[in-house]
Amino acid sequence: MTELQLDGIEACVFDAYGTLFDFNSAALAAKDELGDDWLRLSDLWRQKQLQYTWLRGLGGRHADFWQVTGDALDFSLATLKIDRPDLRSRLMELYLHLGTYPEVTETLHRLKAARMKLAILSNGTPAMLAAVVESSGLDGVFDAVLSVEDVGVFKPHPSVYGLAADRLQVTPDAICFLSSNAWDAYSAKAFGFRVLWCNRFGQAAERIPATPDGEIKDLSELPPILFPAAQA
Repeated sequence: MTELQLDGIEACVFDAYGTLFDFNSAALAAKDELGDDWLRLSDLWRQKQLQYTWLRGLGGRHADFWQVTGDALDFSLATLKIDRPDLRSRLMELYLHLGTYPEVTETLHRLKAARMKLAILSNGTPAMLAAVVESSGLDGVFDAVLSVEDVGVFKPHPSVYGLAADRLQVTPDAICFLSSNAWDAYSAKAFGFRVLWCNRFGQAAERIPATPDGEIKDLSELPPILFPAAQA
């Protein structure tokens, strides 16, 4: 395996949903009501959620991520013909308390101990992000939690990526951006970040500009790439 090393990184900036927080955990927590439909619902919900961000961006009709998430859930429940009282409100509340992936907490604390600047850069609203960070016990870990609401357009618009460089006062080439969403990782690289694609789901490579600096399976692979001398 080719050893990957990134030098000169001053900050790590993470996508939230699918990278730090498991978007499937909301539907899974409601499996008692959804039964075997939980994963189909979760997959469709996520697919439509992303589609609606892109369509709103292209159409110039921005709405915040909470509305988009609710609209995507409504579409998914209707498509799968799931009609149960109070299920929608339960799922939306669960989305504020998503679980983290297994390696996330330990990795973030290792980076924090090494004095790396840490930030989230997400489509999520400030309230959504504050809720999920708190419920995951990650309060105090991040130097910044950045929402696209500050620029009024969703990823992958370049102005979103510019938020991280501006707020952290770090040049783009000194930022390591991490996302499990390939389109996000490729777009962040096109902006000028150093990028590691956290390919949790074994996706094929995208055919858009530009190629990330490297690919990892999960975030546990990050510290050795940034601090190779610290590894035994």
